[in-house]
Amino acid sequence: MKTKGLTPEKIIREINHAFDHAMIATDVGQNQLWATQFLELSDKKQLLTSGGLGTMGYGFPAAIGAKIGNPSKDVIVISGDGGMQMNIQEIATAVCYELPIIVCIFNNGYLGNVRQWQEMFFDKHYSSTCMRYRKSCPNICNSPTERCPEYTPDFTKLEESYGAKGIRVTKENEIAAAFETAKNTLKVPAVIEFMIEPEENVMPIVPPGNALDDTTLEREEH
Repeated sequence: MKTKGLTPEKIIREINHAFDHAMIATDVGQNQLWATQFLELSDKKQLLTSGGLGTMGYGFPAAIGAKIGNPSKDVIVISGDGGMQMNIQEIATAVCYELPIIVCIFNNGYLGNVRQWQEMFFDKHYSSTCMRYRKSCPNICNSPTERCPEYTPDFTKLEESYGAKGIRVTKENEIAAAFETAKNTLKVPAVIEFMIEPEENVMPIVPPGNALDDTTLEREEH
């Protein structure tokens, strides 16, 4: 089996290690599910999430409210690249109010939760989930390749255009240093873009319409 490098589990394990008193807000999708799987919560480390309501874009505005109400606590956002773009303009709000929120973007280049369903239950008939899609792309595309267009936007440049701190992480050994830089970024948000595998899946998963005893525990390789 291929050894994975930068994974959501490793990122969240570092959050557990690096932050003792924190409020963590999630967006919606795979990022939310990974957070609920791997975050270690306590009376000093709390989770804000919209649960099963499916409100993409919830995470960052929730974090703004949490930071205003709890200025002495670290406030962290766990979001996907799709959900973050629902309310990304609120970076300007956080900059204006000098809120040092730490934003973690899990960038897999997809609307990942829907893509996972399309992969597992619809024979990889991908539709409207690839965030690198261009009109000139092939009509049928069921896997990313080196010929895929560049991702847009460039999150680090975009965040810096707002006056925030932009950080990109591509390797596991960069995770801890990125959080240390973010913790020392004062008065503006620090946005860390974690480049995870495009087809990283959440496991276990219950196929739609099935009972819990039909849970799929591991990804089937084809």
